[in-house]
Amino acid sequence: MPRKISEIVEEARQMPYGVRAELIEQLIADTAKDIDPEIEKAWGDEAMRRLKELEEGKVQLIPGEQVMAEARKIVGLK
Repeated sequence: MPRKISEIVEEARQMPYGVRAELIEQLIADTAKDIDPEIEKAWGDEAMRRLKELEEGKVQLIPGEQVMAEARKIVGLK
């Protein structure tokens, strides 16, 4: 019978920090191999489009603090 995720996570928590970090890196790298190349390209194209808009002055960045304050207000936290 396969091990439960919770058992694997608990075992990983017992590992030294460096070993856990290496495990995480390998899992992320393996997961990235499964990404659809078309989706990856679409995200890259979108990022480049947004960067170009910033560079051309078509849009302006909003400070993170302002964004979070507005989000908290919308959800009723402030």
